[in-house]
Amino acid sequence: QVQLVESGGGLVQPGGSLRLSCAATGFAIDYHSIGWFRQAPDKAREGVACIRGTHDTTTYAESVKGRFTVSRDIAKNAVFLQMHNLTPQDTANYFCATVRDNANATSMIPYLSGQGTQVTVSS
Repeated sequence: QVQLVESGGGLVQPGGSLRLSCAATGFAIDYHSIGWFRQAPDKAREGVACIRGTHDTTTYAESVKGRFTVSRDIAKNAVFLQMHNLTPQDTANYFCATVRDNANATSMIPYLSGQGTQVTVSS
């Protein structure tokens, strides 16, 4: 079965960190570009970070640049999103998805996506 499953979300205080995981089954991530998206209630979906299938090239939305890092582990067939210095504005449901091969974080569109994991930043 081809799917993506996210984990690692939760409640964190402002300034805290979280590491999200995106486990892929049914296909190999090293041949696909994977993007992280987030969506908060009453807000448009936002592309956050992208790691391309070739060359591990990464791109980020301006709102998270310098705070978030996307990476992957080919052996585990998983993609990760390390988030630091979180703010309440980062509160959203985060999901990963396959995207176009040459996609970048600011313009990518999700193809196959997971259900997401909720991140809540609050004191």
